[in-house]
Amino acid sequence: MNKYPKTDLVILAGGQAKRMNGVNKLLQTFDHQMQLLKIYQKLADQVNQVWVNSHRDETIYKQIVPSVKCFKDDQSGFLGPMIGMQSAWSHVKADYVLFVPCDVTYIPAKVMSTLHEALLRDSDSLMSYVAINGKALYPFCLMKRQAFSILQQHLHQQQYSIKGVVKDLHAQAAYFRKHHLFFHSINSLDELQQYKQLSYLA
Repeated sequence: MNKYPKTDLVILAGGQAKRMNGVNKLLQTFDHQMQLLKIYQKLADQVNQVWVNSHRDETIYKQIVPSVKCFKDDQSGFLGPMIGMQSAWSHVKADYVLFVPCDVTYIPAKVMSTLHEALLRDSDSLMSYVAINGKALYPFCLMKRQAFSILQQHLHQQQYSIKGVVKDLHAQAAYFRKHHLFFHSINSLDELQQYKQLSYLA
């Protein structure tokens, strides 16, 4: 039984994927498994509900994972992952959300419990985030519901960078290491090709 508070999972897939020629990264296979299935199977048994933040392909998601729920950004314009995070709080019931980018290549073991433990380091902390091999992956994070108002303030000021909100959320890093991790996430078709080649060689 999980020792941490009830938590929902939100997969962030609301971008345009311009550098991927518009393909839906959540439906792509980076390793040996479609991203949606990889993320779902790794984390579903640790969360209360799985959500996808996306502006398209809801029918396909539900064919693959019937229990998944979907929502769109509250604002149009593809404003980045932070708008997806703010929008999530209008839909999720849990007071904690684990956000996972759709293009992440590696999901560490015990990521959920480690992020919850990191939150406990500071009573003012509203966010903990994954850092792999010293590199911060801010969109791969755990947030408390109270983060909503701070996200909203930044978005009203047209500040769309998650990195920019980290200080106000008293964010804590959860550190992980992974040998031979060449790409933490895939942002272009060229990176995907390189990732597959390097993974094969490794």
